[in-house]
Amino acid sequence: MGVSDPVDQIIDSAKDGKSILKDRSILHFTHIPNTIFHRDAEQKKVTQSLLPILKHSKPSNLLVYGKPGTGKTLVVKKIISKIQERVDQSKFPTKLIYTNAKNESTTTGLLISAGRQLGLDEKELPMTGLATGEVFKRLLDRIDKNSLNMIFVIDEIDYLAQLITKTHKDTMYQLTRANERLKHGSLALVGISNDLKFKEILDARVISSLSEEEVVFTNYNVDQLTKILNERVGEAFAPDSVEESALGLCAAMAAKVHGDARRAIDLIRVAGEIAEREQADKVTTEHVRAASQKIEENKEETALKSYPLHEKLVVMAVMKAPGASTGEVYAAYKDLCKATAQDPLSQRRVTQMLNEVEVSGLVDGRIVHQGMHGRTKKYRLTIPTETVRRAFKDDLSLEDVI
Repeated sequence: MGVSDPVDQIIDSAKDGKSILKDRSILHFTHIPNTIFHRDAEQKKVTQSLLPILKHSKPSNLLVYGKPGTGKTLVVKKIISKIQERVDQSKFPTKLIYTNAKNESTTTGLLISAGRQLGLDEKELPMTGLATGEVFKRLLDRIDKNSLNMIFVIDEIDYLAQLITKTHKDTMYQLTRANERLKHGSLALVGISNDLKFKEILDARVISSLSEEEVVFTNYNVDQLTKILNERVGEAFAPDSVEESALGLCAAMAAKVHGDARRAIDLIRVAGEIAEREQADKVTTEHVRAASQKIEENKEETALKSYPLHEKLVVMAVMKAPGASTGEVYAAYKDLCKATAQDPLSQRRVTQMLNEVEVSGLVDGRIVHQGMHGRTKKYRLTIPTETVRRAFKDDLSLEDVI
């Protein structure tokens, strides 16, 4: 009997119902579960803070803090959708808007995203050509004209704070003072931040008006992560297809990374995909370990892809001269610049870039004692060269040197 075709094998096993994952969407970060575990106190605080909108008055501005994967966005989105259901039935014109500052490269882009949700089309609010102040004015005009009471959620507001310090625009101040310019309607801000220290870079006037109320989300522990995973696994996977030890390992690994539930859910999803590809009956700890490695590699690749060209050349210089000193890395970098027809940056700037890449953990710099010759720093990659090649293969500027 001939060997069956590998494509047929995969299609047949899927058809025969050997599928471990029955609903992947449950494991996607956008999924809002019916029950959000271990967040009762936080849900109450956020709801109470936004409650005035149901009593036809402006809520206080609210700041929600916590590390990534602690349920902040989940809780805020759930409460907003529940409030929206109620206000839709009332005569009080309310608009709840969600934006994510990380998805926008400019403050203007963030305001245009809010404007679109208020119903301002391309003609009323074009994507290009308007100054930030004008975009903001058109937003406020729409609120005023329709007497809207707007709750403006800005997720990852720490990114907006960084943008503002770079551009020196006072967008955040304008937002917190918007009500002084409105004759009708109101604007309340809900900021969600992964960085507890981001307020340090903001103007003192902004801080006082932005954080009228604050809710801090604490990190999940192993037991809490296990319960969260159990609930998701029960909905997303076929019965008895995840070993308890595998689930426990996911919770333990995520607990080490500041109790990040999103990471735990990602781990079990990728582990399920690996197990399914192997046509295994159950997800085991081995699948979880393989998933962890895959996620790390993907993260490193994504980070490398986002680097500017000269930082990519510095990483490649370290790759081509492993164990090289700063001077040797610079010489390799200059050779790469020549091969790619780029003007090299100064050694001082390249040393600075090397330090930045080292901080990211992709390159390791070790101080080596050389006897009479004093000390020098030697650099090498902490990631496989294959990861670098994969990340840079689509960059046309590097196609001759990769």
